[in-house]
Amino acid sequence: MKKSLILCISVLLLFSCDNSKQQETDDYKIGIATFSHETCTFCPRPTGINEFEFYGPPLKGDQLLNANSYINGFVDRITEYGCAQLEGITSPRGAVGGSSGSWITREAFDKYTGAMQEDILNKGPYDGIYLSLHGAMAVTGIPKPEAEIVRRIRKIAGDIPVIVTLDLHANEDHELSDVASGVIIIKRYPHYDSYYQGERAARLMINILRSNYNPVMSTRKPGVITPSVFQGTGVSPAMEIMERARRWEDRIPGVYVSVAFGFAYADVPDVGATVMVITNDDQELADRIADDMNNYIWRVRHEFAGKKLPDTAEGVRLSIAAAKRGNTPVVIADHSDRTGNSTHILSELIKQGASNFCIATISDKRLIDKLKETGRQAGDTVTVAVGGYADKYAGDPVEISGTLAYFNKYGRYDKVAVLKFGDNNTVIITPDLHQVTDTGILGNLDLSLDEIDIISLKSRVHFRRGFYENGLAGAIFEVDAPGLGPADLTNIEYKNIPRDIYPVYSKE
Repeated sequence: MKKSLILCISVLLLFSCDNSKQQETDDYKIGIATFSHETCTFCPRPTGINEFEFYGPPLKGDQLLNANSYINGFVDRITEYGCAQLEGITSPRGAVGGSSGSWITREAFDKYTGAMQEDILNKGPYDGIYLSLHGAMAVTGIPKPEAEIVRRIRKIAGDIPVIVTLDLHANEDHELSDVASGVIIIKRYPHYDSYYQGERAARLMINILRSNYNPVMSTRKPGVITPSVFQGTGVSPAMEIMERARRWEDRIPGVYVSVAFGFAYADVPDVGATVMVITNDDQELADRIADDMNNYIWRVRHEFAGKKLPDTAEGVRLSIAAAKRGNTPVVIADHSDRTGNSTHILSELIKQGASNFCIATISDKRLIDKLKETGRQAGDTVTVAVGGYADKYAGDPVEISGTLAYFNKYGRYDKVAVLKFGDNNTVIITPDLHQVTDTGILGNLDLSLDEIDIISLKSRVHFRRGFYENGLAGAIFEVDAPGLGPADLTNIEYKNIPRDIYPVYSKE
C-alpha cells in the first residue's frame, strides 16, 4: 500500500506544473495584451484615439481574457495546464472602420503602448507576456510598429518570454523576431485557425517557462508582394505554400513554421511576404526550413502576384450572363474598395439593366445622418444620392428613387438603411465599411437570398466562408473595380516599400 501511494504521488508530480520555479511561487504569472490594426495607408482618414475609442475605452483586466479568438485559444489552453495566473494588460479596442483607416497617429500609438507599460510596471513582475497583434499596423514616424511594441514592453518587463501571434496579412521582418521570443502566424484565409494558433502560442509559452524549449528563430523576406484577393488559402498557390509549412511542422515535432502573405495596401518598408521559423535550440534547422519556404514562395511568384481580373464592365456582364443561366446567387467580390463607399459596381449593374441584385453594403454615413435628420422612417418613398465621395476612386454618387424598406438599429450600428428600387434591386447602407462574410445580414434585414440573383460584396476573400465553402454561390466573379486596393499593384504609387520587390518593381 505504501509503495502504491509513493508511485501515485510520483506520477502526479510528473504531470503537474511543478518545477524549481513552481516550488518558490504557486504558479506562473502571464500578462495578455492586444494592439491590432490592419492599416490601409492609402485611405484618407487617419486612425487616432477617437477611432480606437469609438466603441469604448481601452480594455482592462479580465476584459482582455476574452478580447478575440487568438486570446480565447491562449487562455483556454493555459487554463488546461492549471499552472498559470493570467492577467489582462490595458489594451485598445478595435478601431472603427477597421482597415478603412489610414496611418495611426503617433499620439494614439504612444498612449496605448504607454498604458501597457504602466500596467506592467504596476502589476508586474511577469513570468511571460502574450501579445495578440495583427502585423500590418502602420504608424506615423514608426517604421516597424509591432517590433516597437515588443521593445517598449521589454523595457519594463525585462528578459522574459514574449510570444506574439499575427494575422496572415502581417508585414514584418527580422526586427520583430529579434525582440520576440516566438512569433506564430495563422495559416488560413478566411481566418479559421486564430483560436488554434492561440493554443499553440500557449503551449510554446509553457514549454519555454518550464525550460523544456529554447526558442531560436529564422526570418526571411522572399521579396514578393501580393494583393489580398489572391491570398485565399483555398486556391493555388496560397494553398500549397501553407501546406508546405504544415508538412515541415508534421515531419519535425516542436517546429513552428509561419508564413505571412503581407498586406499590400500599407506603404511600409517591411511590406510583403515573410517566413518565420521557430525551432528548439537548432538554428541550422530553422535556417534550412526558412530558406526552403522562402525559395518556394519566390518560385511561385508569377502565379501568386501577377494574375489579372476582369474590370467593372466585364465583371458585371459576366455576372448578369451567369444569372440568366440560372447560376444563382452570383457573387461579385468588389475587393478593391477599402472605404466601402465605392459606387462603380452599383452604377454598372444599373447601366447594364440588371435585376434582382443586392449591394451589401455601401458605407455612407452622410446619407444615414440625412435620413435621421429629415425624420425618415421605414416605408417612406425617397430619392437619395448614394456613396461616391469617400476617396478619389469611389466613383460618383448614384441617385436612387425607391422605398426605404428598413431604417433601424442593426448590430453595432445605430442605424442601417435598406433601399429597394427598380426591378427588385436592393442597396444596404451602413455608416462605415462593413465586410459581409455570410448571409446573416440579409435575414436580419428581412431580405431573402432566394429573391436575389446577384449580390455584390465589399470583400476580398472572407466572403468565401459563407458563400463558397458551403456550396451556396452559383458563380463568383472577383472584379477589379477602381479602388484603393487594386489587384494590379503596379497601379499604386508607393513611396516606402523595397525597390526590388515583385511585381511592383521587379518585372521579370
